[in-house]
Amino acid sequence: MTVLVNLIVALGMLYAVPAGLRLIDPAGLGTAARLWPWAAVPGALAPWLPRGSAATVLAAVYAGAALALLGAAAARLRRHPGGRSGGSRLPGPSEVAVLTALASPSVAGTALVAERAGYRLFGFDLDILALTVPHFHFAGFTAALVAGLVCRSAATGHRARWAAYSVPAGTLLVLAGYFVDDWAELLGAVVLTGGMWTVALVTWRELRPAARDRVTGALLAASAVVLVATMLLALWWAAGEATGIVHPTLTWMAATHGLGNALGFALCSLLAWRRLGDGRAPSPRPSSALA
Repeated sequence: MTVLVNLIVALGMLYAVPAGLRLIDPAGLGTAARLWPWAAVPGALAPWLPRGSAATVLAAVYAGAALALLGAAAARLRRHPGGRSGGSRLPGPSEVAVLTALASPSVAGTALVAERAGYRLFGFDLDILALTVPHFHFAGFTAALVAGLVCRSAATGHRARWAAYSVPAGTLLVLAGYFVDDWAELLGAVVLTGGMWTVALVTWRELRPAARDRVTGALLAASAVVLVATMLLALWWAAGEATGIVHPTLTWMAATHGLGNALGFALCSLLAWRRLGDGRAPSPRPSSALA
């Protein structure tokens, strides 16, 4: 499991985050995306080293960059009309999703530092901390980002708006479930699954048919189909943890749910949205509208 998880983590750090930053705001976050490899390479190397000082330092480099993204999310929120005026106007659903995406790597980076130092942060087992790293790159950063992109580009809004709210909500509930109990984590899994299945539905019914070329359409279709299976596995695992019914092991989940989400959903989605943003396939609103 360790080798597979490390490879998934590397994909999240080296590709998913910088590609996602360019989709969020090519101008405002373009510099961060270009500089990201300077932090992502040490971060991706850290899990391959034995736990100790060297691995912890490399992880801390990545965590520092991830915390900088959290700062960018805070600055973005302050620039929101409600933040500037001190009023009560809240960010819209796509913006909530983007803010969640920008904040998620900081959770992953913090968990990575603790795990590489051999420190059971908040009492969590080191294996759980290790799995938190890929979880918040894909179920956190990429899932929230794609939900925001779908929300801005979908022709019919109510499903996509619900997805853009429920994916961040589900992610936060899963995180809260770590500190509460398995039933709270199951609730988070239900909300997150509902949001991701809605993303899949809108992608399949609205965005896939609008693709002008077969490659983009195939990437969108693959991302939608994979989500149905991988999130069903997530529900099964969370239900098993809460109720005691037979459910997959963490190793099996990494090889199915984790790998499927990383390659089938995240990679396919990001490649498709890059093509949409580059103008090779139609989008009712371009992905750069998230800026």
